[in-house]
Amino acid sequence: MRRFLFIIVLLLSCNLQANSFKPTIAIIIDDIGYQKSDFKLIDLPYALTFSVLPHTPYGQRTARYAFSRQRDVMLHMPMQSTHHTAEELGTLSQHMTKQQVQHSLQTALADIPYAIGINNHMGSLFTELEQHMAWTMEYLQHRHLFFVDSLTTPRSTADKYASEYGVTSLSRHVFLDNEQTEDAISKQFDQLIRLAKSGRPAIAIGHPYPETYNFLRKHLPLLKQQGIQLVGISKLLPQEHSVVAAGFTAPAVSAPQ
Repeated sequence: MRRFLFIIVLLLSCNLQANSFKPTIAIIIDDIGYQKSDFKLIDLPYALTFSVLPHTPYGQRTARYAFSRQRDVMLHMPMQSTHHTAEELGTLSQHMTKQQVQHSLQTALADIPYAIGINNHMGSLFTELEQHMAWTMEYLQHRHLFFVDSLTTPRSTADKYASEYGVTSLSRHVFLDNEQTEDAISKQFDQLIRLAKSGRPAIAIGHPYPETYNFLRKHLPLLKQQGIQLVGISKLLPQEHSVVAAGFTAPAVSAPQ
């Protein structure tokens, strides 16, 4: 009899867990800071996460606005690419010393003090560099910030050194808009939903293209009826990670207002 009751309780517990499961996604919008139109994305009434490029014309203003709208803000840190593309101010490169890498991170976070974590802008070369990623993670550990690997290279060492330095680390699963057409974005969005329904939260990265804005404005309202939960990236962090904006940790130029 006791065994029978135990089995009933176990089955009920499994059913409750199954019923409580809700597929969860986070969408990070990269490259925020160059366009005034970025504010339109922040005005969408959904829990998008905004990763802001430092030292850009609208970077500080968009970050402050997103923070005021209670959106998660990240630093989109420029890192050296394997391609010969123009580099943004403060790009982390293979020729930098430890002091230069960490000073560039400090300067970028002073520009975007609302950031609670960072992800890499480009970085297909830099994230492969063992020593340089170790320096990066050492600095993030001191500032209590997490790292999201945009995975611009399959040979990234970010996760290895995040683990070594005790830095919370997540990885991108889907790029939404490498092709800026509704059909292409729709296919990537469907892949994101499938990943979330498979049992683990899924992370997408998009960009402030007009096509992406129009797609999200049209499709995000439909997530609820599909049983999909959209959350800010901070909701995917482990409970033991204390979420704090960079401006509230030393060394800080000024705390966010």
